Amino acid sequence: MNILKSVTYITLSVSLLFGASQQENKQLQNIVKTGQKSSMLLLKTLGSNMKRNMKTGGPMQALDFCTQKAYTLTEEVNKKLPKGVTVKRISTKYRNPANQPQGSEQEVLVSLEKLQSLHVKLPKQLVQKVDEHTYKYYKPLVINKQVCLKCHGNITNKKLKDAIAKRYPQDKAQHYKMGDLRGAVVVTIKK
Repeated sequence: MNILKSVTYITLSVSLLFGASQQENKQLQNIVKTGQKSSMLLLKTLGSNMKRNMKTGGPMQALDFCTQKAYTLTEEVNKKLPKGVTVKRISTKYRNPANQPQGSEQEVLVSLEKLQSLHVKLPKQLVQKVDEHTYKYYKPLVINKQVCLKCHGNITNKKLKDAIAKRYPQDKAQHYKMGDLRGAVVVTIKK
């Protein structure tokens, strides 16, 4: 994907704001607000559980949590969201195939990766208009805590490495460094 198309995704919300009617601006503001609230609910839910498991049992217990509970907690968060709103995590380097990007989500992530490789500061959020009634809000996720690298960096703990390989034979979510783009939270909003 060329850089022009990448920039187009990122500037979508800005161009909508400047070239849109007051009603369209309000709709976009509502989409952003819904996206922010929904993504934060998911991140707080998963993050607090991950932190607790890492603190009490280290990386092996955190892996158990991810394997057994992360997807279920995501579904529980979705049940709390307004009708027509769903949230999920995606990554081009996913560990769980359930987090594989679908359709244009892959293109958005690749665009963000390309921008990061060019040392462009990533936006806090993106909004994509999918069709007349559907929008996707993207919150880029960046590795910003050293503890994330215990399971997603260059893993030196053999027991942990073997456990990940056994549970996720096609794991792609390793060898990250601080500041790397890990993926995104995607909130789909159907009006």
